[in-house]
Amino acid sequence: MPHAELKYSSDLDVDAEAILAEIETVILEHDSGAGACKGRAYPAGQFRHTHITVSVALLTKPHRDEAFSRALLADLESRIKARLHQPCEFSLGLSYSTPLYVTNFHGG
Repeated sequence: MPHAELKYSSDLDVDAEAILAEIETVILEHDSGAGACKGRAYPAGQFRHTHITVSVALLTKPHRDEAFSRALLADLESRIKARLHQPCEFSLGLSYSTPLYVTNFHGG
């Protein structure tokens, strides 16, 4: 299950839910078996310079090679930026979890 985090200055008018949904859509367009993308958004009340940082993490899979990663990153960047309506500094990172990462469901 992919993860996405938005961290942004609170002076930026951000529809975090829409951006997180867009990230999930883009991931599924590139990898239909990726599943739902867990997302969180953190507006920062104290900051320097208007900005947004987006982090997306996926599990390592054989088909998620460099070409896949570059194409996914390019699409994520263009689709996220299309939802930003103010000038701001923009950062986007795509990472892959190590084999020592546990992800599952706890029903307790």
